[in-house]
Amino acid sequence: MFLYLCLSLFLGESESAVCASVKSASQEMLLEIAHGEASPCSLAFGQYACAQSAWLQDLQDDFLISLYSCLTPKPVSAMDPEYSILFFSKYDAKKLVAALTVFSQQFSHVPLSLEWNMIFINGLWEKMLQVPDIDSPSILSQWVHEGLQPFLLKPEAFACLHAKNVLCETFQMIVAALNGIYSDLPVEEQRNLYTGIKYYLIQDGSNQKCYSAADPGLNSTAWFKNYLGSFLEHATIGDLQLFGDEPTLQKFARNPVNIQMVSNLTLLRETAVYYTSLLTSGPGFPLSSLPDRFVCYLSPLAVSNLSRDDALSLAQRISKNCPLNLTHRGVTRERVPFSLTTEQLQVASSLVRKFEHFPPAILRALRQAAVGLSISDIENGISGKDLEASISALGEVRGWNAEQSSAIINKLLSSGYQILDGQSLAKLGSLVAGFNSSTLRRLSPEVILEAIKLPEFVQQMATLPSALKMIFVEKISSSVSHPVELVKYIPDALASYIPKSLLVFGEEKPNIQDLNSKMWTREQAAVFFNDVIKTEPDFSRLSQSVLQGFTCAAANETEAERFQELAKVMKKKNVKLGEDQLSCLVKMVTLHGIPKDLDSYPKDLLLFLSPSDYAATGSCRQYFANIGKANLDVLQRESSQRKQLLVEALACLKIPGTQVDEENAEVLGRLVCDLGGEYIRSSGGNLLKQLSQCESFLPNQEEAIRSVISSGNTTFGPPVMWSAFTLNELSGLIPVFDHSILQKIPKNALSLWLKNFAHDSPLSREQLGTVVEELLPTRHKRADGCPPSKKITEMVLNDDLMPIYYTPEELHACLKNVSLENHLSQILTYPFSIQQLAVLKRYLDETYPDGYPESLLQKLGPLTAFITPEDVSKWNITSADMLAVLLKNEPLDDQASAIIKRYVGLGNALNATALNTIGTKYVCLLNAAELNMIDSNSLKLASLNPSACSEVTKDILYAKAKRAFSDQHYLPAYYELIEPYLGGAPGVDLRSLSKDNVNMKVSTLATLKRDSLLNLTLSEVQGLLGMNLRDLEKWQNKSPIREWVQMQKQSELDKLHIGLTGGTQEGYMNIVTPKFQSPSSASLGTVAMTLHLLPTLLISFLMMLVLS
Repeated sequence: MFLYLCLSLFLGESESAVCASVKSASQEMLLEIAHGEASPCSLAFGQYACAQSAWLQDLQDDFLISLYSCLTPKPVSAMDPEYSILFFSKYDAKKLVAALTVFSQQFSHVPLSLEWNMIFINGLWEKMLQVPDIDSPSILSQWVHEGLQPFLLKPEAFACLHAKNVLCETFQMIVAALNGIYSDLPVEEQRNLYTGIKYYLIQDGSNQKCYSAADPGLNSTAWFKNYLGSFLEHATIGDLQLFGDEPTLQKFARNPVNIQMVSNLTLLRETAVYYTSLLTSGPGFPLSSLPDRFVCYLSPLAVSNLSRDDALSLAQRISKNCPLNLTHRGVTRERVPFSLTTEQLQVASSLVRKFEHFPPAILRALRQAAVGLSISDIENGISGKDLEASISALGEVRGWNAEQSSAIINKLLSSGYQILDGQSLAKLGSLVAGFNSSTLRRLSPEVILEAIKLPEFVQQMATLPSALKMIFVEKISSSVSHPVELVKYIPDALASYIPKSLLVFGEEKPNIQDLNSKMWTREQAAVFFNDVIKTEPDFSRLSQSVLQGFTCAAANETEAERFQELAKVMKKKNVKLGEDQLSCLVKMVTLHGIPKDLDSYPKDLLLFLSPSDYAATGSCRQYFANIGKANLDVLQRESSQRKQLLVEALACLKIPGTQVDEENAEVLGRLVCDLGGEYIRSSGGNLLKQLSQCESFLPNQEEAIRSVISSGNTTFGPPVMWSAFTLNELSGLIPVFDHSILQKIPKNALSLWLKNFAHDSPLSREQLGTVVEELLPTRHKRADGCPPSKKITEMVLNDDLMPIYYTPEELHACLKNVSLENHLSQILTYPFSIQQLAVLKRYLDETYPDGYPESLLQKLGPLTAFITPEDVSKWNITSADMLAVLLKNEPLDDQASAIIKRYVGLGNALNATALNTIGTKYVCLLNAAELNMIDSNSLKLASLNPSACSEVTKDILYAKAKRAFSDQHYLPAYYELIEPYLGGAPGVDLRSLSKDNVNMKVSTLATLKRDSLLNLTLSEVQGLLGMNLRDLEKWQNKSPIREWVQMQKQSELDKLHIGLTGGTQEGYMNIVTPKFQSPSSASLGTVAMTLHLLPTLLISFLMMLVLS
């Protein structure tokens, strides 16, 4: 687009002709500039270019930085490319290299302009060609490192090289020079340079740039090494397919030089898988020749024909070379600990299938590949004696699913394996996850305490199901008498499961080092935060996890200067706070005026300030650039505060109309998520990058996004031209795409995206199912039987693209006479459509008409959405473990209610494990009878928040919570424990709390019982809210706070100076209508009596008014 800046060469014209219209500059002027007595901007570029060569040598080495800064704000002229060639041709080569070295060291502080970038590289390239021995790799490398590198960071600069007809041989030398400094470059610069290299290689449209089998100078298959080098780390599958067709890429992949190089690189995951398939998919490449790094990316097909000996050899190589949490470039979402990809599990299964029986020698040799054992293998292929002899090997395997580990543990225990001490428990290693809660509860606390002192056992804690983690915590906490000891001994992976009530230090002094070493929830940290800041004088020593527990009550006891120090430490440690915490934080930070260094405080704090508050720190543009990077979701989307921020941002950026350019979109950042549909339409594709990061959209936004995408007028082009890589870049917007967009995307692009990218996308399994629907035939033929070509084989069941091979009708027909017992967990991770899932549910109903067995309940996953209360009534839910598995699938309320009722109906207790499993999400579903079954001691160990529940639920749970925490009521932490239950508190308890400096959030005040709140005096509410009193003004129009305000004298409200209105005026009285029970819940006699008395009450009221 700017190639004319590279084509305007100094084609032998005399200097006088080029400089004819340029006003000459004197030597004195240049000397003044050189000595800093005049600004470099006082001369035009042409004046420098046309000055005498000798005069230019007086300029200092940092002159290019100054000159570039002068030029970038100015528009370019047609002569500037020629001035560039003339200017640099006059510079002494050594002096120019010195000047470029300074530029290279400081260019990050200079705003690089694309046009001037290309003008400079235009002249520098021509100068470089004049340097003696420039063909020498060392000379060229020096020029690239110290001269061209800053200008090559704009990808278009490589197009300039292409326009100058730079030969492949020369380009290869440039890549080699850049490769020499690759490891020293920031990732962003690596990516920019790679983009430029790709730009050069694909410019002429050829599918095999710089390669020709018939040309002796271009027939090297070491192409990846020659033209990409280490920059291959940033290449996608789509990129590789632009560089050559598959046969050519296979030649490149198998070249020994390329293999050696790639063995030491960290490729994108999908690229690594593709490269491995290029090596192994064709004939003539034995797996024994495969470099160790590539065995981690093998496909099941590649290992299908191995002998037993080769399978064992490969299994050992995989165990040795494939850490389970491989890091890959471009993967932004971390996998859960020790998770395996579908391909890794399939390869393990393929290797295991080479054997029918598994004596200890085979199990030890399989090592990590033993994760491919089926339940049938475990139950029928291994004797109890052999299993016990193989415990050490099996305990080191990572990635067992729940059914596998449970089957192994059950077989071990039934074969007589005894857990008598910590060593015998720790020996089980990763198999510990297979315990059920009842077995684990039977172990003595001493055994568990001994086991957790062994580092190899502690490592297994992270993979345990939540229910088992809770039991481990119960066992450990029952063996230690003080919170300090509990924090010391508890394994890191269990710390977040410690009940809040067990983290109250009271008179004890907490050990800061132990607290810092663990990861806490915000609610846990809030309980001990007050104790921590009293103990630790140096806030910078506190961990991010501890600091997130910041509370207003604790802050209120901190001196203003110390508090500001605390807030600045939070910024340095990137502590994430909630809305109420930030609201309190901003009050404390601005207590004595707005600080002039707001950038030293947490960025999210700015959400509660305005551009005028920020004026002493920086411009409004800088303010909104920070807001765009803040956690905007701290504020509710429809809040007036958030809407005002957007209005002020648009005004600050002087955005005309509804069109937002890319530069302003970068500044707005997350605020783009709040722009209306009219802005999205008018701005075309400028907002797509930011929109793809948004959590959700309003209907008019979704419609606008579809309109922009459908138009094709974006950098991504029309959907019909998209690749899998395009879909990956837009993955955050895929849920918005409708059928009209999805049907235009090439089917192979959708399939490739599902295969290689979907597992790292933010899309849910349900959203991926929508993509699958687009790959199925639109007209479903009635299946008379299963087509021979669609028989469901082992290979099909192991293919995560299985959903795209079957219409719902075909799936139903082909599932007949197929056992899914060993594959159900796996295939339910595949992105089946809703119709296909319904078929799978129907298959299970037909297979198990009398109810699903317990082993199947653990695997239901997405099928939970199809269960009915009638289904649940047939289930045997006999433990909190099973309850946890079922509720983890997030069933709808009526399904969850049926599950909980079935659990209770079978005589199971609502103990702490069950209550934590039910959690805040489902606690409101419990009826009065179920609530009354809860023991106070169990509630003490649970983490619930019933504030959104019915009054009956809140009343029952408050009484139990008050009893549970009664021994801690005199401690500051008591409020943090009781606060979630205060919706059921009577007025007398609230009056008591008003004296304890609790700094209640207004959002909590709004959930109090109506009668309790209305009976509180103004001073009592003031005492409850403390520092949060000012927030009352924002809530004054919401019930029941509105009714409480109406009952107060306006003159008393005015004394608070917080803007409350609607109180009782002098000489008047407000009557707040009481909430009577509805006729359905009150007796008819009571209602009739109330109605009968109304006239009398009204007359009495009027008489009082007259007398007053």
